[in-house]
Amino acid sequence: MTTTDDHYGRLEAAPDGNDWQLVFTRRFDHPREKVWRALTEPADVSAWFPADIVGDRAEGASLRFVFRHGEGPEIPGELRIFDPVDVLEFSWGEEVMRFELQAVDGGARTELRFVNTFVDIGKAARDAAGWHTCLDILLAHLDGTEPPQDGWREVHPGYVERFPTEAATIGPPGGHS
Repeated sequence: MTTTDDHYGRLEAAPDGNDWQLVFTRRFDHPREKVWRALTEPADVSAWFPADIVGDRAEGASLRFVFRHGEGPEIPGELRIFDPVDVLEFSWGEEVMRFELQAVDGGARTELRFVNTFVDIGKAARDAAGWHTCLDILLAHLDGTEPPQDGWREVHPGYVERFPTEAATIGPPGGHS
């Protein structure tokens, strides 16, 4: 897969002035309803998201993020916004994940805006490469094609290059060194 500059996420200061945000915008050749299912239905989520999301799909519900292969400890969370086909937002430990969907081209396509809000800037390049890869796998899942084999290694150097030096002080996750 070739990654273009507009395919990369951006690192921005969060509106609160204390946190950081990774912001990704992707377009999918699928209607919002299909993309929404891929974001919320357990069988679809397991195809692209790094952990199983256990809990009710209702605002205020407690969530647990369980890694399928023991890559890390279980992470607690809460479903903060569940507005079908428009917005999904949840906490993932101390971080916040927000997915906004907008219909484009008369509803035939969907624009996804994904925002990951977090505190420690040192992990920005590492996590940006991870979320970039997850979104590439989401696209492959939606398209019914083979996902990239190790997209993280392919895109991580681009994030190290694009982001400030302090955004790449925390090394790669296990299995990506």
